[in-house]
Amino acid sequence: MTNDPAEQAILTTLAARGPHKSICPTEAARTLAGNPADDSWRKSLAPVKLAAQRLARAGVIEILRKGKPISPDVLHGVLRLRLKQED
Repeated sequence: MTNDPAEQAILTTLAARGPHKSICPTEAARTLAGNPADDSWRKSLAPVKLAAQRLARAGVIEILRKGKPISPDVLHGVLRLRLKQED
């Protein structure tokens, strides 16, 4: 397990969702921020996206756009995150 809080938030949220399921980066950002009732979680979105890039490069997760894995170097548009799928 990683010591990075943003990476932990992604992995914890994915584990709670279940195998083969994806999450929106905003869900991990809310987890990282402690699930506040207001929009203060938004400041956690940038660290979550950076953590997602690191985890994708390490082969732990996949970053999806329209259901298909994309390069972690191109983060724009509507994204989803899921644990790396075995071939």
